[in-house]
Amino acid sequence: MAVTLPRLDRRRALQSAAAGLVVLALLLWWLLPVGGGSSPSGRITFATGVSTGVYDTYGQMLQQDLARDLPDVDVDLMQSRGSPDNVERLAEGKATFAIAATDAVAAYRGEGAGRLRACARLYDDYMQLVVPRGSAVRSARDLRHLKVGVGDDGSGVQLITRALLKAAEVDFDKDITAVRAGIDTMPKLLRQGKLDAFFWSGGLPTTAVRTLARAYPIRLVQLGDLTSRLHRQGGVTRYYRAATVPADAYADIRRPEPVKTIAVPNLLVTTDRVDPDLAEGVTRTVIKNRDRIGAQVHAAQKVDLRTAVFTDPLALHRGAARYYRSVKP
Repeated sequence: MAVTLPRLDRRRALQSAAAGLVVLALLLWWLLPVGGGSSPSGRITFATGVSTGVYDTYGQMLQQDLARDLPDVDVDLMQSRGSPDNVERLAEGKATFAIAATDAVAAYRGEGAGRLRACARLYDDYMQLVVPRGSAVRSARDLRHLKVGVGDDGSGVQLITRALLKAAEVDFDKDITAVRAGIDTMPKLLRQGKLDAFFWSGGLPTTAVRTLARAYPIRLVQLGDLTSRLHRQGGVTRYYRAATVPADAYADIRRPEPVKTIAVPNLLVTTDRVDPDLAEGVTRTVIKNRDRIGAQVHAAQKVDLRTAVFTDPLALHRGAARYYRSVKP
């Protein structure tokens, strides 16, 4: 004989079941990852710079941290000629992330420029004019008729060098013998007497310049006398600021002293094609591991959560913006 539950008991049974489902849902919410999204995975390419520059060293250190923080992401490093080269590779889809100076980013007008996005402002590059210690060169104006290393074609070094020489009223094509070489070869050429001077733009200290100072007597030439004339050129020169190379940047230079120069900020750049979860994860690793990377790459000590969001001329990638919102006090 079937037993029929009173209407009130059936209602209580349904309420109890509903309450149980709510508890189960809350428990699952607590145990499962917030957002329910999967961890970033796949292979990415990080464009850096020449082998003896700060970009490449920074990339190697960051690769180690990404391997720990994003274990399902494989990171390939891609050496390059520098910022303009990196920006072009990003825009063309040949790289996923890169380091690039703001002037090179602003100067790029190729296809895909509108897809570029930033994840963080990193550290500043300092323009360095290196000469033998006994050189008579005291300003860029003194470079006429000399053999000058100007960086590879398509490099960020050459972009700034051209602007500096214009400010010094030195014709790049007529007044100097421009040697188009990178930081991987210019120090050797200076030691061999095949260069009278060379320009370099990089974080402090740059390994190649520090190594040269240990083996050969050099000094840095001030460029501060060109700052106002440089800014009057307009265009990308608005991203250059007056700066000083501190005396302890290259302790191996005999009787080192502060040297006035110009500096330009670097950005961690990607494109809007990149998945927001990946951009957020990479940005988090960059900020979180500043001190560890900075122990080897001193320029990286300048990475700061308070200034990382100032990425003019690029908008923040929405994944990076999501990270900054999550850590905002």
